Amino acid sequence: MFKSSDLGKDFLWGVAISALQNEGSPEIGGRGPSVWDAFAKRRGKINGAGKPWPASDFYQRYKDDLLIAKALGFSAFRFSISWSRVIPDGIGKINKEGISFYHKLIDECLLLGLTPFVTLYHWDLPLSLEKEGGWAGYHIQKRFARFVSICAEEFGSKVKNWIVLNEPAAFTSLGYMLGKHAPGKRDVSLFLSSIHNAALAQAEGGRLLRSKIKHAKIGTTFSCSEVIPYTQSDPDKAAAQRIDLFLNRLFIEPTLGRGYPHIEGFWLTEQLHMQNKAWKFTDKLSFDFDFIGIQNYFPITIKHNPLVPLIHASEVKAAKRKVPHTALGWEINADSFYRMLKRFWLYGGVKEIMVTEGGACFKDRLVNGVIDDSERISYFQDYLDALLKAKRKGVNIKGYFAWTLTDNFEWNLGYGARFGLVHIDFKTQLRTVKNSGYWWRDFLLNETK
Repeated sequence: MFKSSDLGKDFLWGVAISALQNEGSPEIGGRGPSVWDAFAKRRGKINGAGKPWPASDFYQRYKDDLLIAKALGFSAFRFSISWSRVIPDGIGKINKEGISFYHKLIDECLLLGLTPFVTLYHWDLPLSLEKEGGWAGYHIQKRFARFVSICAEEFGSKVKNWIVLNEPAAFTSLGYMLGKHAPGKRDVSLFLSSIHNAALAQAEGGRLLRSKIKHAKIGTTFSCSEVIPYTQSDPDKAAAQRIDLFLNRLFIEPTLGRGYPHIEGFWLTEQLHMQNKAWKFTDKLSFDFDFIGIQNYFPITIKHNPLVPLIHASEVKAAKRKVPHTALGWEINADSFYRMLKRFWLYGGVKEIMVTEGGACFKDRLVNGVIDDSERISYFQDYLDALLKAKRKGVNIKGYFAWTLTDNFEWNLGYGARFGLVHIDFKTQLRTVKNSGYWWRDFLLNETK
């Protein structure tokens, strides 16, 4: 295993969390309800009937958690600002207690020497805005612009690294077409509208940050998965192309000024193009970001399936193919990670790449009082080797953020899916550093032998 310094002295090593997954305290400090608070109350939506509270109680324990991040050797800390903590009703008064909390959090990061990376939208839309259509609604552009402006004006003098949206392909598809995430809608027309609104908001958010913050470094993050056809048959390859469009091309190509991706005869993309042509917004979809965030957790193998509406494709699970996978069944494939880093770089027009999330869920084991998660350590070793390979091949990668600092509320997976470097006892909030956390400490302090 190489040393962390092999990637250069200016390479950023960070750890990431998000407001909804970590803060808890939904009724403390004036926060309003989000779509996830409402979604979690619906029966059967969250594994184990979990709720996004108390989560890891970061709102009240942020100083302790930042000290842990610093002790593990990280130099950057990525977190998100809860829209409903800053503007509880989405459109009304600013919550001074919420603003104060984020000022204190940022100040603590700076005091400890942790460079703050702020994500503006990490999926926790104020519930009141969903009632007027949410990301599929007419008003979302104006609502998001106000939120971005408030955050820029409040925190821009202290924070220079900004991420506009977290994984827009995920929150639009899972929230508005598949119904697996908040707000739990299953409507193709809403899905298409949410795509368009998110793409516009992403670019406009970048423009607002640029206009309001001097010397800002502005990015946005994309989830991505290499899509592999199950066989080399024409139907399987065509199915893989359709899925690839939605997982990998849908937001990066408009961002780079190429417009929405299109496959001839694919109804969903034809509708998206017709919608965009009617609204004449193509020139507003692009923005010259300083960096692109890449979040790659697994490749996906796809076969043709005529029984699945619209996309005519389905996944062939890793377990069925008998390949290595995480506790969630996600394929482990560092070579695929390497290929995706190269692919996004070779688009052209991408200045820098940050891996804004990287990690894996495994079942942690308590052995002689120590939390053994050796599988997670092996995962990081393999994926970081792939990252170094990509950098040596010319991909301008400037940072890596481990997901995540502590176990948390993992969306619809609840509390059973643990990604943390630090174990959380959710009954007592006791923090226990896992072996993977100690591995990171040794790696970042160049003590790995």
